Amino acid sequence: MSERVRIGVIGVGQIGKIHLDNYRGIPGAEIVAVADLNATEAHRVAEVYGVPDVYTDFRELLARDDVQAVDVCLHNNLHMPATVAALEAGKDVYCEKPMAGTYADALRMFEAARELGRRLHVQSALVFAQGTQAAKALIDDGALGRLYHARSAGHRRRGRPYVDGYGAMPFVQKRNAAGGALIDLGVYNLNAILYLLDNPQPERIVGRTYQEIPLDERRAKASGFDVEELAAGFVFFADGLTLDVVEAWAAYVDGFGSSCVLGSEGGVRLDPFGYFRSAGNLDLDATADLRSFSFRRTMVDEVGDAYDSAQKHWVAALQGRVPLIPMDEIALTSMLVSEGIYLSHELGREVTADEVRERSTSSAIDL
Repeated sequence: MSERVRIGVIGVGQIGKIHLDNYRGIPGAEIVAVADLNATEAHRVAEVYGVPDVYTDFRELLARDDVQAVDVCLHNNLHMPATVAALEAGKDVYCEKPMAGTYADALRMFEAARELGRRLHVQSALVFAQGTQAAKALIDDGALGRLYHARSAGHRRRGRPYVDGYGAMPFVQKRNAAGGALIDLGVYNLNAILYLLDNPQPERIVGRTYQEIPLDERRAKASGFDVEELAAGFVFFADGLTLDVVEAWAAYVDGFGSSCVLGSEGGVRLDPFGYFRSAGNLDLDATADLRSFSFRRTMVDEVGDAYDSAQKHWVAALQGRVPLIPMDEIALTSMLVSEGIYLSHELGREVTADEVRERSTSSAIDL
């Protein structure tokens, strides 16, 4: 716990500030520099968080030998160039979700990390939620039996960035974000489910995206809103395993239900957490004391705190306390599924995973 991890943060916008707040509560994390094109905001944020050095050119930050890792907090289509540059500079990288704007860009990041022998982690908050970690414990213990179907679901009644009052314009611009609800909100749920399923590889994908609910005309025009507010899809994996996906920034319904995993011997719902099975003619519905679960992992296993959040896990892995969950592999599969749904909508038919890989191109913006 005493080993200091010296980190530089690239991007001090909305997400960057959240990451900086989180690092304040992580023993061993030392933020030594921030970089942002907006010099005034970068200096203001550095003063608030007590960060000693500020750069407007992130490559100057990467040139420092005393920075072990960087945290990339830029818009989606900037993730790949910034991450690859950091990896090539000999840094380990923690990247904000989604992994990139397209599967092709995510694959380049993944391959660069492997070729250069660096660690790449992708922010996936729901993987570290208590319900997800409890579900993982049940699955690893065999309590669900053979897994055969799962659901990845996320819902907002009316929460489209910027046009509904929250967030900035780039979140709804394809040139910056590459997509809408599916890779913004959906990636959290999809990454958590793929983690629980042990990251199976898709074979076929079908889906559709929607933008149907009226937008505030002034904000829609100002932002150039051109991404989806809702996406739905179905994924076929090997051995009969399937997954349905539904994600919405806006939908006239009070919810789609929770993400869940179904097995031959039991099922688990993530939020609110529930475990379900039968004993003969008796159907059993179980809740759990998740706080005690997390407490005992921390106090008895002595490394449970390393699974409290994505950033705590990242720092703990850099300290050598725990092995790093392969979120780069999981996030890469998540990008394949998401792009498969987009491609299926575009072509009006089911697509194979190989088609997605072959057709995927970069959407990255040069830095």
